[in-house]
Amino acid sequence: MVHQESDKSDMKMKILLAAKKLFAQHGYEATSVRQICEEAGANVALVSYYFGGKESVFHEIFKQFFPAIKLTEFYEVEDPLAGIQQVIREVVKIRNEDPQLISLIQMEIITITPRVDKMRELVFPLWRKVRDLLDKGRHEGLYVFESLDSTLMFVLGAMFFYKQREFFEPMFTEERPDMEMLIGQTTAFIMRALGYNE
Repeated sequence: MVHQESDKSDMKMKILLAAKKLFAQHGYEATSVRQICEEAGANVALVSYYFGGKESVFHEIFKQFFPAIKLTEFYEVEDPLAGIQQVIREVVKIRNEDPQLISLIQMEIITITPRVDKMRELVFPLWRKVRDLLDKGRHEGLYVFESLDSTLMFVLGAMFFYKQREFFEPMFTEERPDMEMLIGQTTAFIMRALGYNE
């Protein structure tokens, strides 16, 4: 019985990993249940059996892979400097550790799909926190900027909507930065853009 439960759990995870990969590559609409099952080595009927359909698979991906609990640690941080730097670090780490998930979120946001409200539920708590930290930092004289809305978009763009490096690779002459270097570069760029003067 335990072996059967383990097999079931393994197959569910294989389906989720296959769906995450294909949704990130081709988008939700362009990916069929059949393609997901072929990628996972699963019977087509298992998607309905385990999840109830493709949309449920999509939502389960975020339940399984979106680090909501990890990110909630930042909601208590009140220091606008430490808070922004911590968020940058964690977002860059997530982006590097699970680029498929980030691509999937970006695709949903850019194309404003019917599932975009689900994306808002996931990311808005963190983005509201970033907005609050920026606003507090400006009031404390740490940051200098005109528009809170525009600055929020610029900061999110720099850390979350990091452009696909592979597209620009033929132009690059420097070695690809490792994660710590990328965290440092992103932090330095955003801090300078915010007018923070050490």
